[in-house]
Amino acid sequence: MKLLTLVTLCTASLLILSGCSVKPTPKKEPTIDATLPIVMLTKNGAIADVNSIALEWEPIDDQRVDGIFIYKVTQNAQNKATDDYYDTVNSRFSTHYVDTKIEPNTKYSYYFKTYSSSAESRKSQITTISSLAPMESVSWIHGRENMPRSSKIIWRPHINEKVKAYIIQRRSLQESEWRDVATINGRLSAEYIDKDLKDNFTYKYRIRALTYDGVISKPSQEVTIVTKELPGGIAQITASNNLPKMIKISWQGVSSKDFLTYRLYKSTTIDSGYEMVGDTTSTNYVDKIEEDGKEYFYRVSVIDRDKLESINKNSSALGRTLIKPAAPSLSEARYYDGRVKLSWSKTDDRTTSYIVQKEYKKGFFETKIEDFENITAHEFSDTNLVAGGTYYYRVFSVDANRIKSNPSTEALIKIEESAAVKSAPIKTQRNIQQSAPIAPAAPPATEVVEEQNVIVPIQDFN
Repeated sequence: MKLLTLVTLCTASLLILSGCSVKPTPKKEPTIDATLPIVMLTKNGAIADVNSIALEWEPIDDQRVDGIFIYKVTQNAQNKATDDYYDTVNSRFSTHYVDTKIEPNTKYSYYFKTYSSSAESRKSQITTISSLAPMESVSWIHGRENMPRSSKIIWRPHINEKVKAYIIQRRSLQESEWRDVATINGRLSAEYIDKDLKDNFTYKYRIRALTYDGVISKPSQEVTIVTKELPGGIAQITASNNLPKMIKISWQGVSSKDFLTYRLYKSTTIDSGYEMVGDTTSTNYVDKIEEDGKEYFYRVSVIDRDKLESINKNSSALGRTLIKPAAPSLSEARYYDGRVKLSWSKTDDRTTSYIVQKEYKKGFFETKIEDFENITAHEFSDTNLVAGGTYYYRVFSVDANRIKSNPSTEALIKIEESAAVKSAPIKTQRNIQQSAPIAPAAPPATEVVEEQNVIVPIQDFN
């Protein structure tokens, strides 16, 4: 089995080696045979193109010849010519050779030697030829500027029918090297639109034509294009702080022929977190908000017909919905003659009426809350009481916009089962009127029991 595997591997190796012929190269010290034929180019035996040179010689009938060595004469850094072996044509029947490692508009020299199995011929006559200069690019190019984050160039198609595509090159004023940004196929193609560019930025463009055989033309004339700048922003923005359940934002308009709309943003912080509210062509906007004393920062940008948006971070306005009125100051809460009497004083000029809220237990588990609204006086009497019951009373201020204040000091009244009931004046804390949003409620006060029947303030929200 091992022997069979070894034979198989050897056979495969021989097949691979036999299929890969290695070109012979000149010996370091060759034997010169003066009887071997010398290569003679035909009448038109050297033809140059931009990136290639074709060579043709007379047929060689001498059966001793195995092939031809080709030498390429080049100029070194000291401008001296050096004879370098270049390639081998390993058949005497071949009469053509094409050198594709050619630079445009450059001079090259060649000579040849035939070779046999044991010797080389004398070298042939040296042939010198220059490659062609690169072909010209398109004859006309034009750029369209002031486009939104884009640019457009058009050109006249190349007259050379060998052209298959156009290479678009671009650079900015800050760049020194050109970059290929696109290849447009088709000789008759005549435009290119460059996208995703910077606003109000200058770009330069040029074109190179590309032929089917890989020849690239000289660069075309350059064109300079400036993209469209962003629209100008608004000059001034204000936001209200005294409207109920809303904030009105106003700003100074802009006059622009390609104006489309204004776009409003808001955030709870001045520097970040802005979210779009909406678009409008008016110079004011009403933002409906359910919270009282709610604050927002606002910004407005300008959108033009190309959907470009101005910078808006340079101007912000703080707006706030109308704050709650101050809570009334509860001055008395007494139980006598089978009734509870509450008295309070006005603490906010915006107050137009009051709401008294009564909370008590109904049954073992149920707690009931009753609101007595539209009270214009500064006192309230309640006779709907049950002996042995516990009642909590709170008073709210209400303004003309039906905005309700935070609750006043909370009064706790306990009624004994017996008919003989003593009463005591309530201990209160005077409310302080606020010109800003109402602060969170203070923690409940410690309950104080004076006598068997007690009237106790247990919470102050002011």
